[in-house]
Amino acid sequence: MSSQQFIRVACVGAGYFSQFHYGSWRRIPQVQLVAACDRDLEKAAATGLRAYDDLPSMLARETPQLLDIILPPDGHADAIRAALDAGVGWILCQKPFCRSLAEAEDVLKDARDAGATVVVHENFRFQPWYRVMKDALTRGDIGTPLQATFRLRPGDGQGPRAYLDRQPYFQKMPRFLIHETAVHWVDTFRFLFGNPVSVYADLRRINPVIAGEDAGYVIFEFENGLRAVFDGNRNLDHASNNLRRTMGEALIEGTGGTLTMDGFGAVGLREFGSQSSLQLLAPDKWEGFGGDCVHALQQHVISGLLNGTHLENTGPDYLDVIRIEQAIYRSDAEGRKIVLEAE
Repeated sequence: MSSQQFIRVACVGAGYFSQFHYGSWRRIPQVQLVAACDRDLEKAAATGLRAYDDLPSMLARETPQLLDIILPPDGHADAIRAALDAGVGWILCQKPFCRSLAEAEDVLKDARDAGATVVVHENFRFQPWYRVMKDALTRGDIGTPLQATFRLRPGDGQGPRAYLDRQPYFQKMPRFLIHETAVHWVDTFRFLFGNPVSVYADLRRINPVIAGEDAGYVIFEFENGLRAVFDGNRNLDHASNNLRRTMGEALIEGTGGTLTMDGFGAVGLREFGSQSSLQLLAPDKWEGFGGDCVHALQQHVISGLLNGTHLENTGPDYLDVIRIEQAIYRSDAEGRKIVLEAE
């Protein structure tokens, strides 16, 4: 396929987060953004594209090559199957992917049988600070990594109006901190360190107005002996002029040094025994979401479609994230470490 060919992209979903998807597609020269669909036709029309409130009708009339699904999990399977029925060959789908592992496996089997490619829109691993940290780990800048910590502190979870102004369905999710939020770092830890071999979790709910958990610890064990801790609390904040940029702070410690990531998106490297740090990445200046990670991911997918470059987070690969998530909830329920089976 020629790199000069336009890829026809249509989107389903026009809620809060969709603005970052639509904005990115418009900035990719090889993409022709053709239409938007939402149950609320006014929201679809507000995108400035041809608007639909019925997905099969949009797919039949617009014949996109790629469908971007920007919906909560309960809409994923139906939207993917509608795309498959319409002959769409590429599907990008938001996370958390589907409502369960069984549903995800079933819909991915349908996609495989149809010869379609499904990529999960898990964008945190594309945030620039994690790409820089991965490069540093690959170079061996900190020797052998032994400890890693991410402290989630978005500061948006207090009071009766928590999440209502942006994503109100958060309040009703029976599984929240891990299923909606921590999966970002399940995947990011996989990107940085590989798949864990066990997990241990201690979860709790602090704000009584929400249905699910909003704080907790998860310890990940890796084959090389590394331990990584996800320390999450949506009721607390961190030092940043934009709490949603990094949503917290990270630390990766090794035998030869330490990597740090602060709430401004800056990455530092301190050599073992040193009292000063080298800045590997300057503070982030992107005014949108997460260091422009949505755009980085969508460019990555278009490169895969046009040029056959390696794709990260294909649907089958992402099943490991769902398995790890299930093990985290099981660990919390049973109060013990859960050893993950190799799939």
